[in-house]
Amino acid sequence: MLTVVGRDGSPLSEAAREAVESAALVMGEPGLLEGLPLAPGARTVATEDLPGALQGVDVSDQDVVLIVNGDPGHFGILRTLLEEGHAPETVPAAPLVARAFAQAGLPWEDALVVSARDGHLRQAVNACRAHPKVAVLTGPGAGPAELARALFPVTPRSFVVCENLDGPRERVVYVRPAEATTRPWNHPEVVLVLDNRHALGKQGWRSGPARAPAGWALPAEAFGEGPGLRPDVRAFVLAKLGPRVGDMVWDVESGDGSIAVECARFGAAVVAVDRDYATCERIRESVRLHGVKVAMASGDVRPTADHLPKPDAVFVGPGFTGRAGTEAVRACAALAPARIVAIASGDKAVASGDKATASGEEAREILALLAEQGFTADAVRLQASPLDPSAPPGEPVTVVWGERDARVPGRRPARRSRPIATIPALPGESEEPGIGA
Repeated sequence: MLTVVGRDGSPLSEAAREAVESAALVMGEPGLLEGLPLAPGARTVATEDLPGALQGVDVSDQDVVLIVNGDPGHFGILRTLLEEGHAPETVPAAPLVARAFAQAGLPWEDALVVSARDGHLRQAVNACRAHPKVAVLTGPGAGPAELARALFPVTPRSFVVCENLDGPRERVVYVRPAEATTRPWNHPEVVLVLDNRHALGKQGWRSGPARAPAGWALPAEAFGEGPGLRPDVRAFVLAKLGPRVGDMVWDVESGDGSIAVECARFGAAVVAVDRDYATCERIRESVRLHGVKVAMASGDVRPTADHLPKPDAVFVGPGFTGRAGTEAVRACAALAPARIVAIASGDKAVASGDKATASGEEAREILALLAEQGFTADAVRLQASPLDPSAPPGEPVTVVWGERDARVPGRRPARRSRPIATIPALPGESEEPGIGA
């Protein structure tokens, strides 16, 4: 049979000892095979690639034991073995993350645990930007130095770097990100990335970071006085942006920072970009009011897009109009985000009666631009009217969006772009102002 045994530096449990003593072949990560109670004649193989070493080994007529660090079911080898058709017995030890937080002297039921291995460094960095307590499982090319270079100096964090946990060369080091980029590291396994102001966290009833909010599209009053997106338009935009943990979202010229705040409430890392100083101050106040993490960049996104963290989703708001709006979308689309949403607001100089025409022309330009950049693009003109007859209806807003590699299960792929659609009026209300153009 095949057994996976986790080690954490403490004496082996009775079950783990029995498995090792009866094994004909014991394979493990380097440094974990020392001091094992091996049976006479048992063979050992030290390797970093346990799944590869297991290829061709018949586990049906001999007992084989794999020795791993910590809990093999937590970002460990167990998933790979199951996918390859094995059904191993598992004897876990304390997970690396639990041991790391124990060394740091911090509770960790409210921590976000991510892996930077296997090409996920950027997502791990975004999680560290957005959350105050993150445990990052590291690997070659995704260690303390790489994390620090991505975070410093924009995101103030402290690092707890754990090397060779419970091994003979164990070391737990508290450093600032700037220092982490220059120090030599010896097999770092976990890095705790902490916002010291909130590292303790609050006691709750569930494990993991704070839950996503119960609702979105907060009322307009939640973002102070001044221009901004209506809640109904914001809800549609958020649905197309799809903010998630590990994502980097840009809120470009939304006018009130509402998209930035709402995406941050869903756990995404966010950068708000605006050219207007008063708007930047308004956004900062909203961020403080809602208690979220948003980075603020003052200036024009068109010449600075290459200097900001690479986005997964971008919103280009009504702060840009006409040709400037199309140019802003072009600059953002060139960075190949997975999702992009824009408000086609036309030209503010156009007379009121021609705004719909102006925004429609701009929307068609953006649709063509996104299709050229490899997006599946679409657009819609939204209008909502309150049930209160004394309240004025909201002006139509044209929203354009594009997705890369968009797939809907059970449906044919959409065309690259489609004409602007208008949401029809509710049944039975065609003669009264309602939802629609």
